[in-house]
Amino acid sequence: MPSLRELLGFGKSEGANNLVILNGYPLAIVVAISLHILLLGGLVYLQSSSQSQALELIQPTVIKALLIEENPQITNQRNQDNRRLEAKRKETERVNAAAQKKREEQAAERKRQEEAAQKREQQRVAKQRADARVKAEREKTLAEEERKKREAEKRREEQAQRERESRQQREREDAQDGAAAEAASSEFELIQSATGLIQQLVTENWSRPPSARNGMRAIIQIKMLPTGELVDVIITQSSGDPAFDRSAENAVYRAAPFAELTALPIRVFNQNFRTLSLIFQPEDLLN
Repeated sequence: MPSLRELLGFGKSEGANNLVILNGYPLAIVVAISLHILLLGGLVYLQSSSQSQALELIQPTVIKALLIEENPQITNQRNQDNRRLEAKRKETERVNAAAQKKREEQAAERKRQEEAAQKREQQRVAKQRADARVKAEREKTLAEEERKKREAEKRREEQAQRERESRQQREREDAQDGAAAEAASSEFELIQSATGLIQQLVTENWSRPPSARNGMRAIIQIKMLPTGELVDVIITQSSGDPAFDRSAENAVYRAAPFAELTALPIRVFNQNFRTLSLIFQPEDLLN
């Protein structure tokens, strides 16, 4: 059977100076060793007491707990490695944090620049729209002024045209008045000439009766054609002396026809000579 020393992990070749490192669990190790000893003792007792039964004793697997003292240099090296790993981890975290902060700052800067660019673009668009409005208002004002100017010029031209037309109308009217006056003068002269001619012819053909006296008055109305021929002779006012009245009628018949009337315009003839009244008075119709 293995001895207690062997169970505790001390070999013959390890030397007397080896130290047992229980790693903080001495009671558990002692209890485990005691249980193994009791188990082995029970098995030996059962084998010796039972001669008739052949029991095959199965040698249990011995669990050896080796307590090995770790080399301080290795521990220090491991600790240093751990510290270096921790420092490296922290440095990595710091670098990552710095990179993350830088990325965030860059993102914030890009956002700020984008917002600034967007704001500048909005300001540019607003200024462009404002300039467009100002330009449109200016063009509208200029167009309105031009329209008013054209309207004023049109009114002046219309006024000038009206004045020209009015002046031309006055000139035409003056010309027409002059022509009318000239025509009237000529027409009056024609009427006077024709009337005088008829009176002269009638006077030349009138023979006053012996009964004629001053103050007698007879009015004879004669109707004629444009050729000067008589249509009718009517006494519209008698002198009171039949002989005097008949002498007046006879004078008209003897003087007719009045061929000179054919030279008169028809309008003048119709207005003045189609019906004509002649006054016979002794003091006016002297031979």
